[in-house]
Amino acid sequence: MNQPTPSDGAVAEWVANWYRALDRHEDIEQLWNYLAGDDLVMVFPEGTSRGHDDFRKWYETVTNRFFDEQHQVTSVEVGAWRDGVAEIKVVVNWQARVWNPPAARSLWLGFDAYQTWEIDGLRIRKYVVDRLQPMPGSAEL
Repeated sequence: MNQPTPSDGAVAEWVANWYRALDRHEDIEQLWNYLAGDDLVMVFPEGTSRGHDDFRKWYETVTNRFFDEQHQVTSVEVGAWRDGVAEIKVVVNWQARVWNPPAARSLWLGFDAYQTWEIDGLRIRKYVVDRLQPMPGSAEL
């Protein structure tokens, strides 16, 4: 029996919850609830992560590099569902601080991230950062 497909509103809330978890630097065990199995593919500006082991390495790197993170979802567009899978377009404003030793001060980062996700129900199967648009005054990533 097929699972009912989530409403657009449920998908948007789930996306917002994903980013809230990232902002809190949740324990990685909590994040597995958002991610598909080892067929997971995540394409970031710094490289591609495949499967849970790669994601774990990426997450450890970013949670030790960025702080005071804030993600604000500005749009979620859900495409047609086929066999429980949909493509969604996400735009999120990401702001954070980063310290590059031995700098005397941290730097502010601000970007609008345009993304395409493939979701299987409410699990990310593929996550692609299509482009980052820097905010005025942002340091380079």
